[in-house]
Amino acid sequence: MVRIKFDRVTKRFGRVVAVNNISMEIEDGKLCVLLGPSGGGKTTTLYLIAGIYKPTSGRIYFDDRDVTNLTPAERNVGLVFQNYALYPHMRVYDNIAFPLRLRKEPPSKIDSKVHEVARFLRIEELLNRYPSQLSGGQQQRVALARALVKEPSVLLLDEPLSNLDALLRVYIRAELKRMQQDLGITTVYVTHDQSEALAIADTIVVINKGVIQQRGTPDDIYYRPRNVFVATFIGNPPMNIIDGKVRSDGLIEAAGAALQPPPEIGVKIAKLKLDRVVIAFRPEDAEVLEAPAEGGFSPRAELYEVEPLGREAVVTVVIGEHVVKVLTPAKEASRFRIGQTVYINVARDKIKYFDPNTELNLEYVEV
Repeated sequence: MVRIKFDRVTKRFGRVVAVNNISMEIEDGKLCVLLGPSGGGKTTTLYLIAGIYKPTSGRIYFDDRDVTNLTPAERNVGLVFQNYALYPHMRVYDNIAFPLRLRKEPPSKIDSKVHEVARFLRIEELLNRYPSQLSGGQQQRVALARALVKEPSVLLLDEPLSNLDALLRVYIRAELKRMQQDLGITTVYVTHDQSEALAIADTIVVINKGVIQQRGTPDDIYYRPRNVFVATFIGNPPMNIIDGKVRSDGLIEAAGAALQPPPEIGVKIAKLKLDRVVIAFRPEDAEVLEAPAEGGFSPRAELYEVEPLGREAVVTVVIGEHVVKVLTPAKEASRFRIGQTVYINVARDKIKYFDPNTELNLEYVEV
């Protein structure tokens, strides 16, 4: 097992800064997901760990060993690409054996290791087939086998499930998580799918524009987003965002309703001299009512659309200039009609408050 450390790492391609002064640690034996939008810098970060790219500045360590200028082979990493990159003219056996043959391992050892990893991934019956004779899920397992057969110190996965259909993705990601736990190998997994990240990660690193936006457990990322970007990137539907005005009495007026912030948040708003604040809440933390409720945040709204999703429904309402989504049981949603005047209600302890200037969650701001 290996601990990975980035020390002020930057990677430029000409004038483009793909990774910007990143410092972080990935714990040994854990599954870390690099999550972000396309072009955010997550794959570049993965390739820096692999040694495919070298940093423009900064250092990379495996435990206390400086690997910044080492080749991928010298780092002993296993890399699975998005398109699996299997050799089409080779049978599955030879695809898996290829890294060991490059090392000039004895044939008997190669055969033993190939069969061992094939049994582990349940693909022994596929060893005599060609990649073109395999399904997407089977090709993915072969690519994993080729990465694992050389017993890497670090396993790197670059969007390995993106070419699979939705049902198979859910099945395979559970297998990947179990495999990683069984092997105890330090694993870095790149994806833009936040549901995937929340499902499998020990730690999530959210990256955008080459900068780490937040690093934490799935619960940290989901329930305590560090900034507006994380709040609106994570969740399906994502967090609702509403602009609010800070009144002289300390209340926040938003969407025609008044809201009393928690005392610790009120103190920060006063010390920062904010006259505006952004409030946010998860769709599942709100409810749609026919009359206003007391004790929470309960603005008036117009019902715009109801999207049934089986046992749940997404109810979209319009509050002034804001479009708000609420997750509600499908049976409750069926009693509403398009254009109806309704009220949403959110408990005060479910609301997050952001500085509109820095977009930081005030929970993380020290004053």
